[in-house]
Parts: sequence; structure tokens; C-alpha cells
Amino acid sequence: MVTADDTEHVSVSNPTPRVCVLRREEGETFGFRLRVERGRQGHIIRQLDSLGVAELSGLKDGDHLLEVNEKFVDNVEHMEVARRIRESGSQLCFLVLDEKAYDQAVSEGRDLRELAKASRGEGWRPPRLCHIKKDAPGLGLNILPVEGEKGKFTVSPVKGGAAERAGVRKGDRLIWMDGAMACELTHSAISRMVKKCSDHMTVLVIDSDSEKSYACRKMPILPALADAENMPYRPHRLHLVLGPEGYGILLRLEKTGAGRTVHMVREVDSGSPAELGGVKEGEMLLEVNGESTDSLSHDKVVSKIRQSGQQVTLTTMTPQGHDFYTKLGLSPLLFCVDFTSGSLEKKEIPMMLNPADEPEVDVQIDPNVRRCIVQKGSAGFGFHLGCVQQKPGTFISQVEAGGPGEGSGLLQGDVVVEVNGQNVEKESVEDVILHVKRGGDTLSLLVVDQKGYDWLKKNGKPITVNKLATISEVEESVSSAAEPPTLKTDDLSDDDRT
Repeated sequence: MVTADDTEHVSVSNPTPRVCVLRREEGETFGFRLRVERGRQGHIIRQLDSLGVAELSGLKDGDHLLEVNEKFVDNVEHMEVARRIRESGSQLCFLVLDEKAYDQAVSEGRDLRELAKASRGEGWRPPRLCHIKKDAPGLGLNILPVEGEKGKFTVSPVKGGAAERAGVRKGDRLIWMDGAMACELTHSAISRMVKKCSDHMTVLVIDSDSEKSYACRKMPILPALADAENMPYRPHRLHLVLGPEGYGILLRLEKTGAGRTVHMVREVDSGSPAELGGVKEGEMLLEVNGESTDSLSHDKVVSKIRQSGQQVTLTTMTPQGHDFYTKLGLSPLLFCVDFTSGSLEKKEIPMMLNPADEPEVDVQIDPNVRRCIVQKGSAGFGFHLGCVQQKPGTFISQVEAGGPGEGSGLLQGDVVVEVNGQNVEKESVEDVILHVKRGGDTLSLLVVDQKGYDWLKKNGKPITVNKLATISEVEESVSSAAEPPTLKTDDLSDDDRT
């Protein structure tokens, strides 16, 4: 099924965004490519399949994507936008501007975020997902049909009751409850669901004025659009930096009671990057670097972690939380939060296209290539080298504060391309350390940030110097341990430590 927003052509002098609702059936693709093009701003719709879901929704070649599920994305990294789309499931709500209107708005310095916000009208507020925990008196809400409006129901919470504490407000319209759309239920069916509720219920509600905003824009009201602050379980997106002993986690492939195969964290080393980053024993691994682990074998998951280099992003969740969202028919990744520096921070969580819809990325970035000249101090050069086990290539794993390495412009995570003019991209870390030792008291390193290095290699670009870093007079040291920093591994068939 496809829903299109029928809009007439709007003058460029008064650009009006269009709503396009894409709904695909199982096995279908959305039928478009999302691109970032050199010399152009924003995310651009290209290559629409003839009579495909995207084209029938009203999308046109050259449209610029402003919002995905009412989250502004024009200034969000391209792959993050792709991830947001992928994790939305079978239904998407896009807000777009046609090519001419977008270019005109940008040239006039218009605030695109405000333009998108204005399209929703005055007084708009998003729907709310409310998780109601039943107490002694019950759920604390009354649900009544709206007179003269078939399939619509209004909610009145009991003052001070469980529903009111969960965020339900008097006069709210009931949209969805425990995975079922209210418009598809009779009042008696809803009453039975409330009576049979054991200890909790999750409802999607919205105020009546905001409901009218969605109706005017021909947009469905979905859990993916909701404010979900009081949901009981939230997946954590964790950012880990490789340590000298690896990441310090043991993964094991296990079957749940329902027969589903999952990747479980079974050991977390004390003081390891995993423990410091928030990984907890007994949690499920949902993603590695934004890629779902659902269809990946154990060996493939471990390989992806090992191949991540000096850092990796893992998304984890308790099995209870995963079961909770499965029963509701929702992706837990819709409710993910970033875990940064030991604290939870809410982020707009990006989502990805299905493999057939993977966007073509043509992003022009500016790799941070530098030639760092480091003067040896009394304690050495002041940085450490790292590598990924059984792979060529060396990176800066640590830079000592105040040392010559820091003063020269070296950054943690930099990929080492040359040592004293010698290319070392395919050499082991032991050989690189030998090059450093042979260089005397002055060291010349050609380095580039990891993201820039990957982009240059992918596009076949030469690694050329952007700038010459400064020479430091401070002391510094190169780690010359016999055992180079590597991922910690065991040769196990069904579980691996990384």
C-alpha cells in the first residue's frame, strides 16, 4: 500500500514541503536511492523505480529530504539518515522539498528546520507512548468512543492514577494499544483488553488538536513518531576504544526459550574498555557499527568487531527488553540512546535502508592528512602504536598529554601511513616500531584520521598532506613492547573474546 500527499505545484518564492508516506509490503523495497552529491547540500532522492513504492508515494527525482518520521535530517550525516530509514520498518513518513524550492531556500538563507516545523501548523505536539504499570486500583483510565466518529476513542485518566503518572492526559485520543491500532477495534474489544491486562499496558495517545494536524497532512500516527521518554527498556549504543588487551568481552551464540538464536555477552573483563564503556554481562548484542546482528553468524560478528580497528560501536539490550518490544511489534532500535562517557545521552538515533535500498553515498569529505614532525624528549616520543591482530596497518592508540606527540599534532586513532618517508601501510606494528627506533631523535609521521583514510582508499585517492604539523620540544615515548596491542581472542567455535 502507498499513501501519496496530493499537492499542487508551489511557487519557489514560497517553498512548501510535501509529506510522502511510504508503506511497503513484505518482500518489497521502497524503490529509491538516497544520495549525497559533491558540491550540493542535503540528502537527495534519486533513481526511483517506475511505479515503485517511492514514486507512487509522490516522491520525485531531485527531492531533498528534510525529515524522516518528523525528525529533521538535513544536517545529519548521510549514513545516519540511512540507518534511521532502515530501522523504521515497513512504513516511513518523509518531508521533502523539490529541487528548485530547496536550492532557492538555501540561497535565501532560510532556516530549513523552521520551514519543516511550520508545515505541521500551530500547536502541534507529537504523539506519546505511555507505558502504564498497573497498581492496586488498576490501570487508572477510562476509554470511551468519540460520538459520531467511528473507530475513534478518547481517554480520561483517573486523577493520580497509573495512567496519569505514565503521561496520559484528559481528552487524549487513543491511537494504539499493546500493538493493536485502536481504529481497528471495537469499544468492547478495547474494554476486554483493559480488563485482561495483567500488570502493564503500553498505549499511543495524542491530543485532539495535534490529531487534526496529522489528518490535514494525510499522515498516519505511528509509534515511530512518538515521544517515548517513559518506555521501560532502552537499548544502549556504546562506543568502545581498543585497549592494549583488546575490548575485554566474551561473546557467545545462544538460543532463547523461543528457539531464536542471539549473540550474548557472557563475560566482561574488569577495568576493560567494554566495562568502562557500559557493556554488561547477560545483554544481547543487537548491532555492530550500526549493522544488525540478526542475520549474521557468530564468526561474522566477531570478525566485524576485530576488523573495526581501534574503535567499535556496539548496541546492546537486555533480553527482557527485547522480548517486551517484540510482543508490541516494535523495533527496539527506535528507542535507542547513546551511552557516552559513562552517562546516558538522548540522541536522534539514525536508521538504515534494507540492503536493496542501501543509499549510494558520494560524499566529498576533507581527510585530515598531516605530516607530524616529532622531536624526541628525555622519555621518548610520547605516543603508543596499536594494530588489529593478524592485519597489516598501524594506528596511534594513545597520545600522552603534554608530550611531543600531542604537540606535533598527533591524535588518538590516526592511521600511520609513512614513517620517515617510508610507506608502512602494509607492514606489521613490530616493523613500524623498528622504523621509529631507526629514525633517531626526530621522527616524521604521515598520518590521517581513520574516516578520512577509509574514504581515500575507497575512492582510490592519493594520501597527500594538508598541512605540516608543528615540532614539539616536549618529551615523548613510543611503546616498544614485544607484544603489540591487539584484539584479545580465543580460538573458540561458539564464543569469542574480543
